[in-house]
Amino acid sequence: MTPLNSPRAKVPLVLLLFLVVELTVLDHLRVFGAGPDVMLLLAVVAGIIGGPRVGALFGFAAGIVLDLFLETPMGLSALVFCIVGYAVGNIQGGVLRAAWWIPVVTTFVASVAGVLLYALVATVVGQPGLVTPHLFVIAAVVGIFNALAAPIALRLVRWALSGMEPERAYA
Repeated sequence: MTPLNSPRAKVPLVLLLFLVVELTVLDHLRVFGAGPDVMLLLAVVAGIIGGPRVGALFGFAAGIVLDLFLETPMGLSALVFCIVGYAVGNIQGGVLRAAWWIPVVTTFVASVAGVLLYALVATVVGQPGLVTPHLFVIAAVVGIFNALAAPIALRLVRWALSGMEPERAYA
């Protein structure tokens, strides 16, 4: 395998692609005052494809990179995305993947849970004003958008992880 075709080269490329899309195109997209969160989507999809370890690693990487551009405490997104990616990987490992819609529904549920967990953890660390009734609208918008974008994200992450040894991908 050539160095440019290895997961070590493809994973950062996918991470950068998701970050650029998040900060440029999707930053201006608002529905009911809420925007999509494709970095959270990246953590969820990595958990679906690679299991708990890969989901946690992708979640941490996506969160820490996103935290560089947010005004919230450094590491908040990394912590939440890591937990979500790990949880999705654990749950998805026990679910049959026979139906095409299972990863889409998993993405919706995990994205909603990720938004709610983010607001809860942010409140615990001293970021007031995130837990409001509007939080459920934000969670729904993020969940729906991520569910719609899940098939594309699944293909990209599957491509990025192709060539990874199975024991490393699913350990």
